[in-house]
Amino acid sequence: MHVLFVIDPLLSLKAYKDSSVAMMRALAARGHDLSVTHQGDLYIDEGVVQCVAKGISLVDGADLHGHAWWRDRASAESVPLSGFDAIVMRKDPPFDMEYVYSTHLLEYAQAQGARVFNSGAAIRNHPEKLAITEFAQFTSPTLVTRDMHRLRAFHALHGDVIVKPLDGMGGTGIFRLREQEYNLGSILETLTENGNRTIMAQRYIPEIVNGDKRILLIGGKPVPYALARIPLAGETRGNLAAGGRGVAQPLSARDREIAEAVCERLQGRGLLLVGLDVIGDYVTEVNVTSPTCFVEITEQTGFDVGDCFAVALEQAAGA
Repeated sequence: MHVLFVIDPLLSLKAYKDSSVAMMRALAARGHDLSVTHQGDLYIDEGVVQCVAKGISLVDGADLHGHAWWRDRASAESVPLSGFDAIVMRKDPPFDMEYVYSTHLLEYAQAQGARVFNSGAAIRNHPEKLAITEFAQFTSPTLVTRDMHRLRAFHALHGDVIVKPLDGMGGTGIFRLREQEYNLGSILETLTENGNRTIMAQRYIPEIVNGDKRILLIGGKPVPYALARIPLAGETRGNLAAGGRGVAQPLSARDREIAEAVCERLQGRGLLLVGLDVIGDYVTEVNVTSPTCFVEITEQTGFDVGDCFAVALEQAAGA
């Protein structure tokens, strides 16, 4: 196969721990050709969705802590997206309007014969925090609103809650509001921009001390290991970007129950790769843009998540 990655600039990636690089390495090991393009290099000309793409080769035995882990195989050129066997959308958030436009272009490209994973429409139609509402049986009590009175009433009812923006990533903008929170009004006003921005509130889940588990779903099946991202002492957030420590562990019975139910519900929606965030017995996010943790799980368990993805991509693309 010839696989195109829509991705951030390669020089910006930390290749030694980057899940997209793990995907590339697994695909290259299986004999597939790789090209890369950037979000800003997608365009439509005379009705055809195209991109400026550059072929790359991975360097055997390269130091992944440096920037010499790949080399250009060919100069950049404009090509239709339908000319690739598979397109992997791995542009990291933020999920801004430029990202939305990209999902539209990818969707149009699919109508012209391109095979896109995850599909543009699927990414756009599954907002990562709001998507948990499809799985209310697996969620902690949750409120989505910008109304200050509802937020205050939710806090008064549950006493200890988490509030967060709907478009945050890496743990940004997350606050824990305990029962005696003297900055309650200020925090809510800031997050909602004085009632003009919708946010999410959830009852606090004390099992966060044991980790915010990332469960990967690939090709409709759960990876048998999760990465528990354990918060620093005194920290509420387990995100690796917020200093959390990643510990791989086998899926529990509850993890597997949640994962299999989500796989069944999402079947046929164009989502080859999904990352669930699970705290205790509750799912808190359904990540579809650029799920990570491939490298940490592989290094700690020996289960090759990158190769698992490569096999699933081959099957989905009909290779």
